[in-house]
Amino acid sequence: MAAAREPLSKGPEIVDLRRVNGRQLEPLLLEETTEWQRELDWDFGRSAELVRQYADSGGLSGVALLSRGEVAGYGYCVLEDHKGLVGDLYLRPPWRTPENEARLLTLLMEALEGTRQVRRIESQLMLFGTEAAHMLERSHDVRLYHRVLMALDATKPMPNGVNRAAGLPPRFRIEPWADYQHQHASAIIAEAYRGHVDSEINDQYRTQSGAQRFLYNIVQYPGCGSFYREASQVAYDRTTRAPVGVVLTSVVGRDTGHVTQLCIAPSAQGHGVGRALLERAVSGLRACGLKRVSLTVTLANRMAHQLYERCGFREVRRFPACVWER
Repeated sequence: MAAAREPLSKGPEIVDLRRVNGRQLEPLLLEETTEWQRELDWDFGRSAELVRQYADSGGLSGVALLSRGEVAGYGYCVLEDHKGLVGDLYLRPPWRTPENEARLLTLLMEALEGTRQVRRIESQLMLFGTEAAHMLERSHDVRLYHRVLMALDATKPMPNGVNRAAGLPPRFRIEPWADYQHQHASAIIAEAYRGHVDSEINDQYRTQSGAQRFLYNIVQYPGCGSFYREASQVAYDRTTRAPVGVVLTSVVGRDTGHVTQLCIAPSAQGHGVGRALLERAVSGLRACGLKRVSLTVTLANRMAHQLYERCGFREVRRFPACVWER
């Protein structure tokens, strides 16, 4: 993606990100890593190192905001089949305004829109401002969804926690995660999110093959933390032997675990399977010494949001998910 020099306001200018190397990005990435830790309890260090490496190799497609030769902001995107993904967008605080955020994201999206195979663009950025997203919604035919980062103090018992011996109906059983369960988990995801608001945000949820790619990213990509199989579980229906629920976890910080996925097939909803899986995930993360557990949820998914609140999760931050389709 090529981006010519273009004035953003008096002083700063926008350049193609491939003109910026890892050394020039270093002060910005250090600030971003600090902010992820301070605001989200999330270790951004591994992701920042990948950005440095790709920048040095000229492999990052995106834009950078320069102020007097200093990198004040950047954003990059990647292609995945028919879809463009905004990988990251960050502005250092002195230059962080809704107008600057919206302008950078607009340039990324316009470049993706100009790519023939791209039929869809997705963006979920936890440090991106909601006001900037609303500006983009008004000007760029973007659908906007509100998401929430929630967190739980894992050093305390979960309120209304599940009693492992009596909380789960005999119809269901829960097994620890094993590699062969990738196919089972992808089938659950595709079934659970059929017609669901989250499948509008992430179209990988719509098919089993897409769900398999989603699972691969969770296990392999450091932006999702380090996959933690010991606290990940799969639920089965004893009567049909079908997989009906899955919870996947990662370690995202020194003291923080993250529930990367929790979904229940429609046939098993309303029986306490989701609560049981969540309790086991939190217990597994606590057992390895983690003091905090986080997760994200779409506000429109009221049942899940209410479940997490009942289990003691509290809102940390709201952030926008943006979707554009040709």
